Parts: sequence; structure tokens; C-alpha cells
Amino acid sequence: MRSLFLAFEGVGMALDAIRSNKVRAALTIAGVAIGVFVVVAMGAVVTGIRRSFEQDLEQIGATTFIVQRRGTGIQACDGTDEKCPDRRNPPISFSEWDMIRRIPTVQDAIGVLGGAGNFGYRNARVDGVGYDAYSLEWPLVNASDISPGRNFTRAEYEAGQPVVLVNDTLKAQLFGDSEPIGKQITINGRQFTVIGVFNPKAGFLRSLEGRGPETPRAIIPLQSAVRVLDVWRNSLTLLVRPRAGVGQDVVMDDVMAAMRARRGLRPGDRNTFYLIEQDRIMDTFNQLFGAIFAVGLALSAVALLVGGVGVVAIMMISVTERTREIGVRKALGATAGTIRWQFLVEAATLTSIGAFIGLAVGALLAWIIRSNTSIPASLPTSIVVTALVASAVTGVAFGMLPAIKASRLDPVEALRYE
Repeated sequence: MRSLFLAFEGVGMALDAIRSNKVRAALTIAGVAIGVFVVVAMGAVVTGIRRSFEQDLEQIGATTFIVQRRGTGIQACDGTDEKCPDRRNPPISFSEWDMIRRIPTVQDAIGVLGGAGNFGYRNARVDGVGYDAYSLEWPLVNASDISPGRNFTRAEYEAGQPVVLVNDTLKAQLFGDSEPIGKQITINGRQFTVIGVFNPKAGFLRSLEGRGPETPRAIIPLQSAVRVLDVWRNSLTLLVRPRAGVGQDVVMDDVMAAMRARRGLRPGDRNTFYLIEQDRIMDTFNQLFGAIFAVGLALSAVALLVGGVGVVAIMMISVTERTREIGVRKALGATAGTIRWQFLVEAATLTSIGAFIGLAVGALLAWIIRSNTSIPASLPTSIVVTALVASAVTGVAFGMLPAIKASRLDPVEALRYE
């Protein structure tokens, strides 16, 4: 009970110090608040982006993996670099795609090509619209509601019919409020018939790469892209889904063996293609945003250091101003430990006020981001606890020197202090 009473007394002393040293206290609190805000804001954003990214990966299926020409991730080399070995990798061919689809352990191998074009309808024109050219099974890996309209049929796909699905944003820019289904639009001067409007369920990262609902985009049959728009075939990427009950590692081994045999690679030769599972994509995410978060921690540490210096300054002033009071307390029997405890509580109170302000502002920012973007930003409990503990430790660590000085004052000398 005595420790609790001394703690409340220390809090009261801290509030008195704030009132009597408003500028110094404000600087101290601001330094801690900024440090905590940086940690909280970055933690909320990174957590939201990670959750959004996981949702994007869930759309393509937990066991689906990618077959592509070049590597991915932070360590991957740039394909435009002459020294990059991936530059010499042959593209994934249509014959290899057909071979993979015939592997018994493979359920689907969905082909994807990308491009951009100028879309027009009567007097309306939208330039540089990105489009995805998919094989028939694309709804399995790209969760989208199609309304109004429909997906293209197998007959339309195999015949390379010039049909297209547009998203809501592109529909509004081309047609306004009028009905788009069945109307003829042009893509790079070639006529296509609109058969559907799709509404993508995209997270932050898909939105970042231009596949979100706020960006005008279209989907066309892959065969139509090749035959009508002459899209670049060398960018073919495959999304491979294992059969039910077959492990991803088994299917990846089968695909790797088939691709190496097809390309005539000997046992000692490196792969001239890449199989990328979701775990590796998540590792890339963790590396990238881990580095960003580390920079944020460094910045917050600097802010906490500024706040800590402020704690030392304001507490030293507090010790000087209370010298006679400390002398009286000691004369009445207060121990050195009691004096230290009171001043450490005062220092921790100052930094905790800054921490709560930083948390409040960080929570407000997370709410604004969550309400106005596709990032589901939120405050993880671990980040909140870490911020509060860090602020309290900062107060104790930097308040230790003034507390020790106060506890070592000679009571006789302190009573004589003017």
C-alpha cells in the first residue's frame, strides 16, 4: 500500500512539473509521442498491408503456385541487367503450358498474359488501360463478381472471339450510366464486344499494381489477346492448381521434372524457369516490410532519445527546485529508496503521457487509412504493449540519474538550500 501511495504521489509530482515547466514538459512529451506514433503507425499500416496481401494470396488458393520465366523477391536480379542470368531464360511457351496441363497431378494450369491499350466507345476514350488476358478458368484465381453479364465461354475462348469484360471504373468512363452489355468498343483500334462487368475483390497490393476496383481495367480471353491484339507471348505466366488430395510439393516436383526434361537440362544445370509458391511470396513481403519497419524503429528510437534527454533536463530542474522538500522528507524518515521511487514514477508518468498521446494519434491515423483505402490497418496488441513498455523504460532509464541525485542529497545540506 505504501508503494502504491508513493506511486500516486509521484504521478502528482509529475503533473506539478508539467504545470510549472510547460515548455520543457511539452518537448519531452512531444519527443516520446512522436517516437510512439511512428512505431504505432508503421505497425498498423504493415499489419494492414500484410492482412490485405494474405487475402490476395487466398484468392488464388493456398496450394496454387506460379510458373514463370524470371525470379521474384528482393534478391532477384533485374531482367534488364546484362549480367542477370534470368535474362537468358527462355520464356514459358504455349507448348510447355499444354504439357503442364496434361500432368496427372495438376488440376488446372491457368495462363496469364498482360497488356495495355487504348479503349474507346463512340466519343469516349480511355488511354493506357491495363488488361489481363486469361484462360477460361481465371475466376478460380481472381475472385470477382460478374454483374451484369457473364464470363466468356469455352467456344469463345478457343475461337479467339473478340469479347471483353470491363470493371466498374472503366464501364463508368466509357458508358456513363448506360447499359454496356452487347455494345462494341475498340481496343487499340480493334472491335470487341462487352459481355460482362466484373467487380474485383482486390487488396492493397493488387490495387498497387493497378488491379484494384478504383483503376480502369479489363479482362479478355487469352486466345483473343494473341490473335486479335497480337499481345507479347513471351510474358506468359502460369498459375498451377494441384488436384484435390495431392500435396503442393508433389505437384511442384512433377512440374519441375517435366520442365527440365522438356528443356533438356542435365542434372548439374540450373533451372531456366521458376516455381514460386505462396510461402516464398510471403517471405519477400516480410523481407521488404521488415526492412521498412526497421527504419521506422530507428526513427522512433531517435524520437525517444530526444524525449529521454528532455526527461533528464526536466527532472534535474525538479530535483533542484525540491531540494528543501527532499531535505524535509529525509529528516522525517524517508529513505533513499523512497525518494528514488517517487522521482522514477514522475519520469515514467511524463513519458507515459507522451505514449498515450502517440497511441491516440496512431489509432486515429489507422482509422483514417482503414476508412479511406483498401488497407485494413489496425493496431496489434503487441505493438500497443511494446509502445507503452518502451515509453515507461525510457522514463525509468533517463530518470534514473536525477532520481539517484535526489536520493543522495544530504538532508542537512538540503534543508539549508535557498
